Amino acid sequence: MSQMEIKNITKKFADVTALENISLKLEENKIYGLLGRNGAGKTTLLNLITNRIFPTEGEILVNGENVIENDNALSKIYFMAENNYYPENMTVKKAFNWTKEFYTDFDSEYAAELCEKFSLKLNQKIKTLSTGYTSIFKMILALSCNVPFVLLDEPVLGLDANHRDLFYKELLKNYSEKPKTIIISTHLIEEAADIIEDVIIIKSGKLILNESVESVLSQGYAITGSISAVDGFTAGKNILGADTIGGIKCAYVLGHLDKAGIPDGLEVTKPDLQKLFIHMTNR
Repeated sequence: MSQMEIKNITKKFADVTALENISLKLEENKIYGLLGRNGAGKTTLLNLITNRIFPTEGEILVNGENVIENDNALSKIYFMAENNYYPENMTVKKAFNWTKEFYTDFDSEYAAELCEKFSLKLNQKIKTLSTGYTSIFKMILALSCNVPFVLLDEPVLGLDANHRDLFYKELLKNYSEKPKTIIISTHLIEEAADIIEDVIIIKSGKLILNESVESVLSQGYAITGSISAVDGFTAGKNILGADTIGGIKCAYVLGHLDKAGIPDGLEVTKPDLQKLFIHMTNR
């Protein structure tokens, strides 16, 4: 059984607090969505997990072992970062061979199969890859490492719609055949919502939500109607935000809905995860 525990993590850069007292337990074999606006602290958290930077306070444990300068703990994690850490003159195939030196369970045959599916040439040099194909290259590395924890930071950056769809299909196929814990940090929430099981939201360096997607969606609803009717119905309720077009208003509310008390002329719908996220992080 593999478990990751983030305990009271604070990270400061000079006078700036990037993360403040973050605590999380990441369960085995689950897909998490790590959400937050630019600068919220998502990438800082991923860098801390993989020992690329050190925490100011707190600790991160993998199976009870602190990740700081711990090769055994770090060998269980692969981080697909936005930055490329491979030499630009290296070919894709050479990068696969190089990765196998550090991740002994790296599946070269599977990586080659994915290259064929995504039309990525093994003899192509990394420096010649477009933004989209650089993302594909890094995604193939991440899925082929066969480690308990895979961290994906904006994994579909630069991908067209067809490649994004193929990525999500291959990710789910890989997850079902070789279960692992996956953390997806993304701003394309609507696309990822169908595969995320739990959602973690960071706002201004603070953890504001860590729940299952099902639980989050069950807590919220959208109420639409005339401005006066919506305002009257939502008075005193926990309103996340609202959209208004002409005389029609749609308010997003967190809390229990008493369907028996809905006045005529108002329509209740379930908001999507992206709407809830936008309004939660804009509060």
